[in-house]
Amino acid sequence: MAKAIWNGAVLAESSSCEIVEGNYYFPPNAVNREYLKESNTHTNCFWKGEASYYNLEVNGQVNQDGAWYYPEPKEKAKNIQNYVAFWHGVQVEA
Repeated sequence: MAKAIWNGAVLAESSSCEIVEGNYYFPPNAVNREYLKESNTHTNCFWKGEASYYNLEVNGQVNQDGAWYYPEPKEKAKNIQNYVAFWHGVQVEA
């Protein structure tokens, strides 16, 4: 069971994560959406496609672009479509 924690809150928890390049991607239904706010940030990966980001908001604190996902990934990354990964100080326990 993998768990993503930041600022004392469990952001996501699942035993069905996909691990890609060392990052845990949590299934969409395993993420506590109350802590995620859409960001305007987008980046591109040559093999996964365009990533979209979320800002994390927990207990009045904001973690800018602390999570990302691929809404329309390239073919080789279809297994992580809409799955959410975390960084910027988010602790992922596996």
